[in-house]
Amino acid sequence: SLLVNVAGQPRTEKVKLPSSLQGRKPNSIPNKKVEDPVAGKVNTSSLATAGQHLSGFHLIPPSVTLGVLKEGCTYAATVILKNVGVNFSRFRVKQPPPHTGLRVMYTPGPVGLQVELEIEIFAMITGGEDTGGLEEIAHDIEILTETERLLLPVRANIL
Repeated sequence: SLLVNVAGQPRTEKVKLPSSLQGRKPNSIPNKKVEDPVAGKVNTSSLATAGQHLSGFHLIPPSVTLGVLKEGCTYAATVILKNVGVNFSRFRVKQPPPHTGLRVMYTPGPVGLQVELEIEIFAMITGGEDTGGLEEIAHDIEILTETERLLLPVRANIL
């Protein structure tokens, strides 16, 4: 029950449900265009009664934290863009500005099950002022799909 805790006592604070149980994904913004009249539809009986829209992507992991990086070195991390829909879907990545040192490498085209995105960062300190030898890089990489805009937060500290 949501009213009592495991010891049977009344709860003092409200239970926060994860976003997956609330029916929405974190860091995503739905697009205005939902249905593509040109795209093929799946008309099987198991999917005919489904009330939800059967398309979209999930990011695994949902954010990238690279930790402390040495200035002048290049680092990389891999993120999987998983297609959770029943049809092939397309996407494109809006490349981050050059001053962030970030670059996303991927193979364009339709996604069946999943595709790997390689996040590459060249660690450089851009600020002219003295930051105490440590600068924080925080940028949200924008991934545009047919149904939504996904935001992939990338965080790092450059020493």
